[in-house]
Amino acid sequence: MHLFHLIPQRLLRVQSLIKLTSRSFMDLKVLVSSLNDFASLSLAESWDNVGLLVEPSPPHTVSTLFLTNDLTEEVMEEALQKKADLILSYHPPIFRPLKRVTWKTWKERLVIRALENRVGIYSPHTAYDAVPHGVNNWLAKGLGACTSVPLRPSVAPNYPTKGSYRVEFSTCSAENLDKVLSGVQGMSEVSHTAVHPVRIEGEEQTQVSLNCTQQALLQVVALLSQNSSLYQKMEIISLQKPLLEDTGMGRLCTLEEPVSISVLTERVKSHLGLSHIRLALGAGKSLESRVKMVALCAGSGSSVLQDTEGDLYLTGEMSHHDVLDATAKGITVILCEHSNTERGFLLELQRVLAAHLEKISIIVSERDRDPLQVV
Repeated sequence: MHLFHLIPQRLLRVQSLIKLTSRSFMDLKVLVSSLNDFASLSLAESWDNVGLLVEPSPPHTVSTLFLTNDLTEEVMEEALQKKADLILSYHPPIFRPLKRVTWKTWKERLVIRALENRVGIYSPHTAYDAVPHGVNNWLAKGLGACTSVPLRPSVAPNYPTKGSYRVEFSTCSAENLDKVLSGVQGMSEVSHTAVHPVRIEGEEQTQVSLNCTQQALLQVVALLSQNSSLYQKMEIISLQKPLLEDTGMGRLCTLEEPVSISVLTERVKSHLGLSHIRLALGAGKSLESRVKMVALCAGSGSSVLQDTEGDLYLTGEMSHHDVLDATAKGITVILCEHSNTERGFLLELQRVLAAHLEKISIIVSERDRDPLQVV
């Protein structure tokens, strides 16, 4: 009888060992590279703090990726209980520089606990706001069938490599060309020097193109002006970075079928899983007024929504006076609290990442919640 009791226990230990050794891992750097591919950090706002914020000493592998909107101490405890190796916190828990890392403040304690337990912390924040498959597009799904475009489109990063102006001119003299090129070689803010032959009015010439900053532009023009025989047909072109399609902050949404404000509020509540929202009717509007154009921005949307035309603004939070400005223009405002307009995206993110990161387990926090509650 004693032997019969031991056999199942030994089998259980073997099964547990097999399960443990069969767990899949990803190297931290490989995983971070994959996350950056999902949403390039170059799309984040310049003021933001995104990317890998806490890195355990290498080598570090990840078998469990833990998703949260806000990394509070309660959420950190949950992540540790669930054996997370990397926490993806939409909001960066480290935003302003830390002057020390002690047990005194909650954000410092997060860093200490992460390092002590060898858990990395990664934050995408506004990079996820900008991408076409990101937070703002998810929020727009709650409006019903609609088409949307970014309110503030993103521009292609690092284009051109340097400079905001292009200087183009032609010369028919190799000696003159050498003078120009030798003159600009010492200008650090001149880049992308292109030289190619052209035929102008039947004459063989050399076309020169220089990209430069505004400061370097003055130097280039001064160099060419020293001797007008150096060039012909100089042209100065102001370069504009190309816009990225469907990428940028906020969204202007056009509903396929206009609906009443009351219907739209119910759609928003259903999409966000909320029993209550805050509503400010635009001047002259009622709950039965029809809505066709909605401008939205997840989180705190005042700066993005400001001066945007539309029937309704949808965001997490706005200042009192910004709400007054909007309603005075006849624009209705729906406020849902900051993180309520973002958190639901994590479930969609989990599904998308799971399809591409099959090697690891991806968990969404159950304790993450908006700090403001209706009582």
